[in-house]
Amino acid sequence: MGLEFAIYFLAAFFEILGCYSFWMVFKLQKSSFWLFSGVISLILFAYLLTKVNLEFAGRAYAIYGGIYIISSLAWLFLVEKQVFNKWDIIGSLVVFAGICIILFGNQKVISSI
Repeated sequence: MGLEFAIYFLAAFFEILGCYSFWMVFKLQKSSFWLFSGVISLILFAYLLTKVNLEFAGRAYAIYGGIYIISSLAWLFLVEKQVFNKWDIIGSLVVFAGICIILFGNQKVISSI
């Protein structure tokens, strides 16, 4: 299970990096070199999501969506140097609960509940 989360977080990193690269070019007027970095990052993101051990893409994407939200807030703090507010924290906890329900609720051990 730890490998699954690692793949999701790595995919989120590459998606955010890819999108942020485009943000830097079109919003912050940085060098167009960042577009190359963005495209490569987005390809890596898509590839990594195919490596999760789930049968259906929609379920993998739903779990990933929650990981993406949490990763985006980490990016906000670590890269953009912004402090979390109480809504960021509460929202992250709600999202994490949703991730766990979808991920673990589909396991054989919990499905009998």
